[in-house]
Amino acid sequence: MPTSAWSFTVTTPAPSSRQTCRHAVMKSGSKGTGEGWLERPSAPVNSEAAARLTLQESLKGSSFKKRLSLLGSTGSIGTQTLEIVDACPDNFEVDALSAGNNAKLMAEQVLKYQPKVASLATAEAAAELKERLVAAGCQNMPEILYGDEGILAAATIDSADTVVTGIVGAAGLKPTIEAIKLKKDIALANKETLISGGPVINPLVEEYGVNMLPADSEHSAIFQCLQGVPPGGLRRIILTASGGAFRDFSKDELFRLCQEDPRAVQAKATTHPNWDMGAKITLDSATMMNKGLEVIEAHYLFGASYDDIDIVIHPQSIVHSMVETQDTSCLAQLGWADMRLPLVYSVSWPHRLRMPYKPLDLAELSKLTFARPDVEKYPCIRLAYEAGRAGGTMTAVLNAANEAANEMFRADVGLGFLDIPKLIESAMEAHKNDLKLDDISLDDILSSDAWAREYVDSAAQKLLKNGDKILSV
Repeated sequence: MPTSAWSFTVTTPAPSSRQTCRHAVMKSGSKGTGEGWLERPSAPVNSEAAARLTLQESLKGSSFKKRLSLLGSTGSIGTQTLEIVDACPDNFEVDALSAGNNAKLMAEQVLKYQPKVASLATAEAAAELKERLVAAGCQNMPEILYGDEGILAAATIDSADTVVTGIVGAAGLKPTIEAIKLKKDIALANKETLISGGPVINPLVEEYGVNMLPADSEHSAIFQCLQGVPPGGLRRIILTASGGAFRDFSKDELFRLCQEDPRAVQAKATTHPNWDMGAKITLDSATMMNKGLEVIEAHYLFGASYDDIDIVIHPQSIVHSMVETQDTSCLAQLGWADMRLPLVYSVSWPHRLRMPYKPLDLAELSKLTFARPDVEKYPCIRLAYEAGRAGGTMTAVLNAANEAANEMFRADVGLGFLDIPKLIESAMEAHKNDLKLDDISLDDILSSDAWAREYVDSAAQKLLKNGDKILSV
């Protein structure tokens, strides 16, 4: 039977003894031993199976159609994902939307994208959504739900094949797990899913054979750079960081300002110099906890040892991250500071869709600069590495303690900027006796999360009452 001009067959020859030996000693990491690396990362990289899958999907062409469930549709991740749907209507269809309490914007989204399920945080918001849709003459009324049940319904809707997790914080953990169990690919914009739940999530990703596709700029950059890197070829990961609101302050200047003008620090800490992000992530950028959390996420996504994940300050936010291969070549992904770029790759991988965005002009930039972060100025970086190396439930405690301290700082209850790492470190220290390293379940993660939030709340009250010293809780 004749074959098409485009048909081909690849015959893999049996390896010689020399080839077999060389392949056997090819290990990831700067030491070339694979020590400290995960054998099964959650992203489809660093294995023969991942390489074959990537090739197989690439050869299908860009005429694919994906059906999306979008968690967090009214936030920055959600609205930018819907802009991608607008730009590529032949490639994407929206089957489910979930969000907080913004019923007005959700109504506009429902009328435009006609999902089968629409969920909001509360019964009141859901009722308002229904009223707005009825008033607008909605012809294709979705199933309107609310609360945790609504998020789960959106994440597990039968028709969707990809779930975009744009929910901030640990709230994204349960719906992500349920979506994985239904073999849905995950476009991961919720970093806490792996930071808190990595010990649970990674085995599930392997068991159900899904693709965990990073949707934030740094991990998408790493993921893109790893396309075509063979198993064992990765030596080191280099995460870039803008440096946040205080990047131009020395440690002494920042600490002095925290003492002399805490109001000015609070105002500046909640404003990002480069990115348009939510309030929580903007403050995480100012403390550099966001980069510490990304170190942990990179460990679970790509399998890298904590000794082989570095951070560099890059104020221009053009190089979104880099990888170093075993031959010491350094591969980087560059682009404007535009969250749509990593989002579009997460929902179209491994394809490259033509998008109506401004191309990068290096001559316009004139210079790109890099510097090492000051871990004394940014103690949250040290705390994240310590939590990651401790492993087990410690990363869940780190994440929850940070979320609680971050929220209290933004709520203006009287916490200072430097109180955030104090509270996190205190929670980590208190958790050491209860740290669980083996056979970790979702209940273990959730109970550690809840305990850390309660601890920080109690410790913060005592901190405010007693000054700089956090008494035992």
